[in-house]
Amino acid sequence: MTVTAARPTRHVEHCMGTVFSFAVADEGDWTEAIADAVGWLHQVDATFSTYRPDSAVSRLRRGEDVHDPLVDEVLSLCERYERETDGAFSAHLPGGLDPSGLVKGWAVEWASGILREHGSANHAVSGGGDMQLAGAAAPGRPWRVGIADPFDPTRVLTTIEGTDLAVATSGTAERGAHLVEPGTGEPARALASVTVTGPSLAWVDVAATAAFVKGQGALDWLRAQRLGGIVVDLQGTVTRTG
Repeated sequence: MTVTAARPTRHVEHCMGTVFSFAVADEGDWTEAIADAVGWLHQVDATFSTYRPDSAVSRLRRGEDVHDPLVDEVLSLCERYERETDGAFSAHLPGGLDPSGLVKGWAVEWASGILREHGSANHAVSGGGDMQLAGAAAPGRPWRVGIADPFDPTRVLTTIEGTDLAVATSGTAERGAHLVEPGTGEPARALASVTVTGPSLAWVDVAATAAFVKGQGALDWLRAQRLGGIVVDLQGTVTRTG
């Protein structure tokens, strides 16, 4: 996904094996605010990375006792979302505990909250293409997010406009068939991509994963959750929640 804004303060940070970007559309010096948000992202990575043997999640996977309020919050959210998605999303995969499907969106939403605490009412925070948008790109001008065609990532399939909005996409375009059905551990292959919109990126990111795993039932499930959605099937047909 791509986002456009009018002369924002920008920053790009590599973390969690992906790229995070910040665009603050408010006037002023946002160096300290962005530094605090970036520090938060690296704290999350140090806590939840499944690739770092010293992370809290890695220690949990080895059966060690871990007492960390961030871990408690994330695992509690994972349990809640597993119930709300009827198991289509889960942090308990055949390979062991892995809350990664929640952590990135949750971390980006919190990073947006950090910018708000510093006084920014208009900004976009993106992690791996999933976005939490606050306010507007410019006075009277909403944020515009381009959604990539899963069969040709260089082509914009459609554009979403909005204010105070979260946008997340799950699919095979960038990482192949990496989303698995929690019960079997097998890759979900029924769809090409699912894009979901709503107010909270933590929930929208999970919902995009769950809808992708649900396959042909994705659109009806998203409607039942009162979330906006764009579904692309394996033939390239695009359908929307409305």
